[in-house]
Amino acid sequence: MACVFCDIVAGTVEADVVLETPSLLAFLDQRPVFEGHVLLIPRAHVPTLPDLPAELRDPFLAAAQRLARAVVAGLGAQGSFVAMNNTVSQSVPHLHLHVVPRTKGDGLRGFFWPRRRYADGERAAVAARLREALASLD
Repeated sequence: MACVFCDIVAGTVEADVVLETPSLLAFLDQRPVFEGHVLLIPRAHVPTLPDLPAELRDPFLAAAQRLARAVVAGLGAQGSFVAMNNTVSQSVPHLHLHVVPRTKGDGLRGFFWPRRRYADGERAAVAARLREALASLD
């Protein structure tokens, strides 16, 4: 199956690259939320964050930190919004992290997720299920 991000890595699709390492690539989003919206990807095809090889975790996060600092230093942003989707709402099935420059009053409203309260005892039960799942992943 064709992957536009793999094509960017291969050089067959043009992109405005802002950061290159042997294992990572960052480039401007073609449809940015704000000017300077960057996408960070592993050069190897990795579908989602859970699929990211252990040896890429630290370099990936370090590059994200550098990009978050760069949008402030280079573009005059006051901060950034850093996010990624895994499968659901993932427009390209290749791991990509968004670094979006932010300025107070920029109009970005964030996420409008419905909120709810836990029923009595429910929160502890959910936490226990997550701890159990984490333990089984170790």
